[in-house]
Amino acid sequence: MPLRLIFMGTPDFAVPTLLDLVAHGHRIAAVYTRAAKPGGRGMKLQLSPVELEARRLGLAVATPATLRTPQALAGFRQHEADAAVVVAYGMILPQAILDATRLGCFNLHASLLPRWRGAAPINRAIMAGDHETGVMVMRMDSGLDTGGVAMAERVTITDAMTAGDLHDVLAPLGADLMVRALAALERGMLQLAPQGEGATYAAKIDKGETRIDWNKQAGEALRHIHGLSPFPGAWCEMPLEGAPVRVKILRCELADGSGAPGELLDDRLTVACNGGALRILELQRAGKQPMKWQEFLRGTQLRPPARLN
Repeated sequence: MPLRLIFMGTPDFAVPTLLDLVAHGHRIAAVYTRAAKPGGRGMKLQLSPVELEARRLGLAVATPATLRTPQALAGFRQHEADAAVVVAYGMILPQAILDATRLGCFNLHASLLPRWRGAAPINRAIMAGDHETGVMVMRMDSGLDTGGVAMAERVTITDAMTAGDLHDVLAPLGADLMVRALAALERGMLQLAPQGEGATYAAKIDKGETRIDWNKQAGEALRHIHGLSPFPGAWCEMPLEGAPVRVKILRCELADGSGAPGELLDDRLTVACNGGALRILELQRAGKQPMKWQEFLRGTQLRPPARLN
């Protein structure tokens, strides 16, 4: 029998799971998502990606500012759901909500727990130089991503992967994993195991850590850049038009060469680090679209021995 579910999610990452649940016949009693926020040039209210998809599917949408009031709990309970599925919802669920469905609340988390509990697991895995990550289904408890885990899928992280690339691999993989987990839950066969030791925490990305430090080793600088791409973006200052201009670096690769950290080594945007070098492949000026390095150089006089700060 298909389950009656409450779906709770907000960003693009959650959309494939919602679509797969509907495609497999589960009944979505309500979709909970974060309220619309002003954005864009006109600062118009922007619906979340999950809300846009839910409305397209004709599903009921709720955008409560809090889940900690008696009214919020009563509204949640009235859906009489078998379970709740949570994917990057963006709001902590109090214990009363966790206990308000027949089978519990199940979270899709984008890491191999207990590594990278918290808000930014995709970014942190790349920035830390992890060679592997994945997605896991977890039965939620009152802790921060501490509940028992049921299933996992693993993915290799390559030097070429940005956070955006990894996001796009994990989102559909996680959707399929959640569908399989709920199928086992329907049959009463979903097995949960406690998380092991060695927990790490994926703190939310702070703007203060987005500036590129060319004094790092090339591999470390590459992972910093890729872990922040495409958003919020790692940046440096380039001497353009007679003044330093902030430019985001979106994609790069390891390259041969040596020099003072930040020194431009050739006319192909190869930059020296404190040990090795990186070649910039894709970058973005403020207010402009991302562009390949060749296109970027056509509009500038940036040549050696320029220095990137």
